[in-house]
Amino acid sequence: MYYETKKERRTDKLILVMFMGTVILLLSILIIKLNETSNQSFNNYDVNKLSTDFEENVEKEQEISINNITKSIVGVSKLEQNGNSIFLENSQEKLGLGSGVILSDNGYILTNQHVAGNKYSNCFITTEDGKTFNGNVVWADNNIDLAIIKILANNLDYIKLGDSDQISLADEVYAIGNPIGIEFQRTVTKGIISGINRTIKVDDENYMEDLIQTDATINEGNSGGALINKNGELIGINTVKISDAEGIGFAVPINIIKPILEKLVENGKFEEAYLGIYGYDKEVIPYLESNLNIDSGVYISTILKDGALFNKGILIGDIITKIDGNKVNKMNDLKKYIYTKNPKEKVKLTIRRKDKEFETEIILGYKS
Repeated sequence: MYYETKKERRTDKLILVMFMGTVILLLSILIIKLNETSNQSFNNYDVNKLSTDFEENVEKEQEISINNITKSIVGVSKLEQNGNSIFLENSQEKLGLGSGVILSDNGYILTNQHVAGNKYSNCFITTEDGKTFNGNVVWADNNIDLAIIKILANNLDYIKLGDSDQISLADEVYAIGNPIGIEFQRTVTKGIISGINRTIKVDDENYMEDLIQTDATINEGNSGGALINKNGELIGINTVKISDAEGIGFAVPINIIKPILEKLVENGKFEEAYLGIYGYDKEVIPYLESNLNIDSGVYISTILKDGALFNKGILIGDIITKIDGNKVNKMNDLKKYIYTKNPKEKVKLTIRRKDKEFETEIILGYKS
């Protein structure tokens, strides 16, 4: 049999003591380091409190933003409502029902032209608090399907304008419309920007260009309502959806209307300068002429007899590449610049005809 000697037992005890001492030392060092890290975090910031406050603030600010924005959304109707609601059976057809957005505290409202009608026509505006006002259409353009209405009111809640040139794919957006009556007031749908600079064919002769595509639900009555970004800023006016597809709606970018609004608010009127053409950009050309290919500029398809370009040496098929030195690639680029001008002002057009470019000065007309 095997028997341990006293010397062997003392050696084993010494090894065990040394091992335990090493373990205790390592544990002590680890505890000290953890305490130092914990104290450092505590002294610099309270992680849980900071995170919770931030999330609560963001949620609260978003809620306040949306609630404030709904106050700037109005109902637009061609007939005055009777009773508490105009959401009656077939109200879209019977009343020409749509939505609009208040742009200023003194009663300028933006909507679709197909909702409000042509310039000088009348309509009825119902605000979020249920009041109804007579509205006068002070400007309208059926080519971009926008109209501005004026009502006699002050101290209105109005929406902040965003920059539709700065939007990107997958940006979060909200569509708001139909605030009239009890049933559907403050209707808000959420989505993303699904596409930019879209061109759609409205009918055999008309196209809408430079549109914002969104999957935020747009229902009947949403026409003329707001498309806003996550900051609560207006970036577009909801105008049309693809009826045989889900989640494909379109809005007109807000930037095109800014020059008109500025003049209306400052001067109380807007006298529209007039070039007098119909034109298309490179996105539309394939619909019109499959053999024609342009890489930039606006293709002139029609020259109107009452316009500034009639009998001025400009031909159908010419391409406008610049106006006053500013590059033009979309019809809306051209429109937006002309909106900043006044009738009888001169502009310089750069025209490309086949492989040659030339410049011509044009005196802008007046659009009645």
